[in-house]
Amino acid sequence: MTKQTYGFGVEPAQRVNHFFVLIRLKAPDEAALPPVQIFERYAWMEGGEQVPSDADVLRLEISRHKWGKVKAALTAEFNARLKKEGLKTAKFAASGGTPVERLFGKELMVLLWAIEDSDPSMISTAVRNWKGLMPEERWWLYTMTNAATGGRTDRKGWRKALRYALCENPVVERHQMSLFDLKEFEE
Repeated sequence: MTKQTYGFGVEPAQRVNHFFVLIRLKAPDEAALPPVQIFERYAWMEGGEQVPSDADVLRLEISRHKWGKVKAALTAEFNARLKKEGLKTAKFAASGGTPVERLFGKELMVLLWAIEDSDPSMISTAVRNWKGLMPEERWWLYTMTNAATGGRTDRKGWRKALRYALCENPVVERHQMSLFDLKEFEE
């Protein structure tokens, strides 16, 4: 039996807690494109379009420019793992919302928190360092950061530490091995 999933691996029949990436179009009265918003959601709306509600927690707003620099890496990482599990792959919506499985959402938040106040030129370094972490390490970093400074406007403590660890930690320009590259060594 095929599992019914939405977005990046959200399976409401098993767990409703998930993250939600919302990209709104510019309203006529807005001077610039609105930022990308990341919500943590604790409910699933059956039979309708998923939209944030007052019960959801806005975890982060990030510029479209920075989002554009990490979207492809996030998509590739999550889709590789979904394929490995035999689940359908996804892509982030150009406008509207994309549900993201709870653990993937934690990993997404680690990367986005790291780059939220960084110079855009450091984002490629952050992505390489993020890819060098195992999923469990990313989950732990999310848990520690969220517990201390997980609010939308918090920009100190663990949030600042993530920026230093991922953006300002030099990496050698070479292929970053991920968990899914290891299958060639298993034989």
